[in-house]
Amino acid sequence: MTQITAKQVNELRKQTGAGMMDCKKALVETSGDFDKAIDVLRKKGQKVAAKRADREAAEGVVLAMSSSNKNSGAIICLNCETDFVAKNDSFVDLARSILSLALDSNCNNLDEIKQLNFTSSMTINDKLIEQTGVIGEKIELSNYFFIASDYVSTYIHPGNKLASIVGFNMSIDGIEEVGKNIAMQIAAMNPLGLKDSDISQDVIDKEMEIGKDLARKEGKPEDMLEKIATGRLKKFFKENTLVNQVYIKDSKKTITQYLKEFNDNLDVTNFKRVNLG
Repeated sequence: MTQITAKQVNELRKQTGAGMMDCKKALVETSGDFDKAIDVLRKKGQKVAAKRADREAAEGVVLAMSSSNKNSGAIICLNCETDFVAKNDSFVDLARSILSLALDSNCNNLDEIKQLNFTSSMTINDKLIEQTGVIGEKIELSNYFFIASDYVSTYIHPGNKLASIVGFNMSIDGIEEVGKNIAMQIAAMNPLGLKDSDISQDVIDKEMEIGKDLARKEGKPEDMLEKIATGRLKKFFKENTLVNQVYIKDSKKTITQYLKEFNDNLDVTNFKRVNLG
């Protein structure tokens, strides 16, 4: 029988995150073959993943990151079953590592991310399966968004349950401050679109019907309902489109007015906001 040393066990534990006993058992089973031991742990993860496939993974973390040159950014949501696991540093680090790899590769969707190499011998999908066995909970990637622009800012709300990214059409003096403030605005106020034209017709039709119903209940005449509902729709646009929203740090300004204070041509190009659940 091959003698397994504490050093070998510790090395496998560092690479996989598995428990000491699981690492020792895998090394004993494979007579100390490191790569085969990793496969054993991965197969354990597959078994656990199959058993827990029907479980709800409603907890997790939401992280955002911009590239080193600030020309792109991404948000990712990595889910697990319990808040206890979500708050674990190793779980947050796993999400951060996956996000960094996805951003570096300019991935556009979750399928592309899962096929990336996490290590030379393991894809990200393999890593998720492996960690399912290590942690003993269902782990899955549920959300990912990537944007590219002349400058991209990010914001992660304390607790890692909410994050936002926002792109701008130029990089100017003070853009770091502007970017942070707009990203925080998006996180706090949850705009449905950048401008009026980004709101879907279905939403507009629904708001018009709500407006008419409210006016009707208030006893307004039928021939006035359309006009009243249109007025309420304008208020809806002001509250739910980013460029028209009141700036949360100064209620006397809209977001457009705030941007123009820095540069008349400064505009938001796109944004994304992800909230856990």
